[in-house]
Amino acid sequence: MSAAADPRAHRVDAAPAGLELTILMPCLDEAETLASCVRKAQAFLSGSGVRGEVLVADNGSVDGSQAIALREGARVVDVAERGYGAALMAGMQAASGRYVVMGDADDSYDFSRLMPFVDGLRGGSDLVIGNRFRGGIAPGAMPFLHRYLGNPVLSFLGRLFFGVGVRDFHCGLRGFDRERFLALGLAGRGMEFASEMVVKASLAGYRITEVPTTLQRDGRSRAPHLRTWRDGWRHLRFLLVHSPRWLFMLPGATLVTVGVAAMAVIGVRSVNIGGLNLDVHTLSYAGAAIILGVQMVLFAVLASSMGIRNGWLPGDARNRLLSAITLERCLVAAAVLFLAGIGMSLYAVFLWAARDFGVLDPSATMRWVIPSVTLMGVGGQLGLAAFFLEALRLPDAPR
Repeated sequence: MSAAADPRAHRVDAAPAGLELTILMPCLDEAETLASCVRKAQAFLSGSGVRGEVLVADNGSVDGSQAIALREGARVVDVAERGYGAALMAGMQAASGRYVVMGDADDSYDFSRLMPFVDGLRGGSDLVIGNRFRGGIAPGAMPFLHRYLGNPVLSFLGRLFFGVGVRDFHCGLRGFDRERFLALGLAGRGMEFASEMVVKASLAGYRITEVPTTLQRDGRSRAPHLRTWRDGWRHLRFLLVHSPRWLFMLPGATLVTVGVAAMAVIGVRSVNIGGLNLDVHTLSYAGAAIILGVQMVLFAVLASSMGIRNGWLPGDARNRLLSAITLERCLVAAAVLFLAGIGMSLYAVFLWAARDFGVLDPSATMRWVIPSVTLMGVGGQLGLAAFFLEALRLPDAPR
């Protein structure tokens, strides 16, 4: 087997220095379409006057894709680690251009029409993403679930969670400033890399713009590498984990608010709503909502602290808020809550003693027991979480 076809190799052919653009194509067994993609990219470079190169990041092809790329005048970097993100990261590191435009090597994107991406980058954008819904999607080019469910839902969540004004979050044709993106420390190795680029660029305050682009039916006879449900979940998981506010804080705060309101009302007397009687049984669910909600809020604080420490969340306002949450303040609050719960429990025992420790009316006694248990649980949670947060703040040991 030649070096070009050996997936274990990691060879990068020499390229001229000082190029403006690298057109990067991740590749895994794309012999049917790779030549067409490289030719279109070369035609764009020669026709536009942009000084650049075509770089193929091969992810272990065994169908001769490497030889095809070399024959068509592209450079090849062989990437041993499998995965869409792994191939793109290796390609970014090997690229010689100031800017990089990446796109799939399946002939679904038109590499001969890249000027809007280059113009956007020259105009100061750090990331320029294609919008296939504005540019046009050929019949059969995008599966029904991707077009009407997966992409719209994930794009909506990306805009909601991170305030990114991008309508096509997962378009594979995009251009970016190479040095700026290498500085982000992108770590995704699978298809979620596409989401990571947008999310981390947004969190870092990078300028992101969209340009219309077209999507054609790909020219492959085999099934695509993308797996709808598996890769969709990986994208959704990434969006959620990188947004503690939406994953933990807002749902948790909602549970606490609803639980406290219900406990404040039902803790005094039963409530009848349209013939529906809400009593101590509902009160127990309100207590559970408060405990779960507080836990989620604490998770938001801990996840944010960890994200800032590890660099995948920005500091700014979060740092100021977190700095106000000290171990000592949390312990004082935890002690007050726990002691309040103890006090209510003692009063419930007093009521029991007044009945000679006999049978009690649950509708009366549980109005003291449930809030007391809730307060003690919340106090314990807060105190333990405060020590965990303090542990996250410890400086790294010298290496």
